[in-house]
Amino acid sequence: MVEEIQKKLQNELDNFKTIQKEYHKTLNLRQQLDGQLNENKAVKNELELLKSDSEVYKLIGPVLVKMDLIESKQNVTKRMEYISKELKRTEDIIESLDKKQDQHRETLQKLQQQFQQAQLKAALKA
Repeated sequence: MVEEIQKKLQNELDNFKTIQKEYHKTLNLRQQLDGQLNENKAVKNELELLKSDSEVYKLIGPVLVKMDLIESKQNVTKRMEYISKELKRTEDIIESLDKKQDQHRETLQKLQQQFQQAQLKAALKA
């Protein structure tokens, strides 16, 4: 009985650790996306300051390529929309993983209690 509960406890702990790794990985992704969104907001603000006849260049590899101002603004806006959608998706994943972690914590607590009770019963029988 004690060994059976111990195996369940170890299995649940392994599952919990896996969820935690995924959670931390997703948090890192969210931080990256936040950084990208802030960067693009800064670029958009800078583009808004330019006059319509201003020249805009985009760095592609080692080359600066001339871009149309309106096209540049549209590209940045589209990029910001995409990043915002990815952020929302990432937030949903984080929320889901939070719930899973809570469920695993509860299960772990119950299994630990069962394990302690089983150990106590085994000790009393001996």
